[in-house]
Amino acid sequence: MSAPKARGGLGGDRVPGRRAVRELLVAGKRAVRTVWIARSADPSPVLEEIAFLGAEAGAQVRYVDSEKVRAEARTEAPQKVVALTDPVEATPLEELVTGPRPFLVVLDGVTDPRNLGAVLRVAESAGATGAVVPKHRSAWLTPAAVKAAAGAVEHLPIAIVGGVPAALEQIARAEVWTVGLDAEGSTSVFELTVADAPVALVLGAEGTGLSRLAAQRCDVLAAIPRHGQIESLNVATAAAIACFEFARRRSR
Repeated sequence: MSAPKARGGLGGDRVPGRRAVRELLVAGKRAVRTVWIARSADPSPVLEEIAFLGAEAGAQVRYVDSEKVRAEARTEAPQKVVALTDPVEATPLEELVTGPRPFLVVLDGVTDPRNLGAVLRVAESAGATGAVVPKHRSAWLTPAAVKAAAGAVEHLPIAIVGGVPAALEQIARAEVWTVGLDAEGSTSVFELTVADAPVALVLGAEGTGLSRLAAQRCDVLAAIPRHGQIESLNVATAAAIACFEFARRRSR
C-alpha cells in the first residue's frame, strides 16, 4: 500500500528503528521533535547514543511503555525506539541529472514500502547519487520504508516525478544513460559498457517488472543471469546485484 503523500515532502516524518533513528540524528539535516524509547529496552550503547544525540539536537527524549513506542512507530518491530521529525524534502530531478557523474536509481511502480526502503539502502551504500520515484502507483516513505532504508533517506537525494517515462526522457536529454533491469534483457548487467558512465538504473514493479513505456524509454535492457529454477528475483535483491556491479565498475 502506498503511503499518504506528505505536503512538501516524501513522508518519512516518523522514523522507527535504531539504525534509522541514529542516522537521522547524526545527519542533523531534519529537525527532530521527539524521540520515544521503551523503558523495557535492555541497556544498549546505541540507545544511549540516541538519547544523547536526541538531547543534543533539542528533541524531547521520552522513556515510555513499549506499547506507546509501537503505537507511535506504526510499523512492526521498531526496536524499542521511534522519532518524530520533519518530512524528507524532495530534490528536483534537474539537480540529480546535472550533478557530477550521476548514478541514479529510478523506481518504476515499486509499491511495497519495505522493498522501497531496501532499494534506497542498497543504492546509497553502492554510491548512487540520487533516486527517482513517481507520484502515483508507488510506495513513499512510510515508517516501514524508512526503517528498511536504515538511514539512507538522510543521505540519498530523492526526486518525485509525474511519470517515469517522461522522467527517463529528461534524464536522457541530460546525456545520462538509462538502463532498465529486465529478466528478458539482451545484455548481462555484468557486460554493460555504460556502467561507469553517467547512468540511471531503472527498476520495475514487484511481479510485473518494468512498464511497457518505461522499457521503451530505456537505452539498454539488461538482465541478471540466472542459473536456477526460480524465474525472478525480489526487486531489492536485484537492485543490490546491479548497483554493486555498477559501483565496482565505477570505482576503477
